[in-house]
Parts: sequence; structure tokens; C-alpha cells
Amino acid sequence: IQQIGAVPKILDVVGRMTGMGFVAIARVTSDQWICCAVRDTINFGLREGGELKVETTICNEIRQHGKTVVINDVQSDSAFCNHPTPAMYGFRSYISAPIILSNGMIWGTLCAIDPQPCDLGKPEIRGSFQLLGELIAAQLEFNQRLEQSQADLRVSQADLLDERKTA
Repeated sequence: IQQIGAVPKILDVVGRMTGMGFVAIARVTSDQWICCAVRDTINFGLREGGELKVETTICNEIRQHGKTVVINDVQSDSAFCNHPTPAMYGFRSYISAPIILSNGMIWGTLCAIDPQPCDLGKPEIRGSFQLLGELIAAQLEFNQRLEQSQADLRVSQADLLDERKTA
């Protein structure tokens, strides 16, 4: 994630678009939630490399069902008003989209929280959030392919040097 030059801009755009104070890209697996990039204007306190217990996160639920979750205000949301996560982390609004690789694997999430309610109901907010998640996934895969190509090239160059030495 740190190799993707657009990440700070993505986090800034999400914060401005939603009005939310904490925005993160998280690597989410069955046993880990790791903050890979963050924009924190509310002093939530989580930094890059920081971890949360995955079972305490809504991102873990997103990893399981693969759908974007939008909560304008926890207090008036029938599905989340009694959910333990918002109370645990002190947020009232939440949005998160899965970062899904081309093979269908959910790599993690693009998520944002705020202690105040936010109007996230506009379709363009949900759509933009999902699009940014797709952009992050595409860039992750591009970087992975580039690294593999560079590694393959180094091996080929080493093999060619070996052939010249033995010839």
C-alpha cells in the first residue's frame, strides 16, 4: 500500500467527500486487521502498522460477505444500533468497501469512521467508495506483477551471466 503514490490522495478525497475524520486502508484476514494507510483528523489514535482484533471490526464482517457497509448514524440504524463495535470504538458513522482482487479474494477494506453522524446516503458516495476500493485492488495487483517481472528479469540476467561464464 505504501508503494501506491495515490494512497494519500485517496484518503484525503474520502475524508473530504464523506466529512469523516478517520479514513484507513486495512489488510483484513481471518485473524488480522492491520492498518496499512491512514488519515486521522479526529485523533482516533491508530497509525500505520497498528492492529485491531479482527473479530471486533465490521471490516471482518465485510471480509465474510464482500459487501459495502454504510451507516449514517449508529443510533438510528436498526441493523447496527446494538452492534458492539461502534460502542467499542466510539463512532456513530461508518462506511467501508471491500478491496477485492481479480481472483475474487478480499484483500482488505477501505473504511472510514467518525464520532458524529454523517450523511453517507448519496449513491455517489457509495459508488465512489466502491470505485476507490477497486482502484486500490488494481494498483496492488499491478505492483505485484511489476515486482514479479523485475524478479524474473534478475533471474534471467543472472542465468545469462552464468551461461557466458561457462561458455
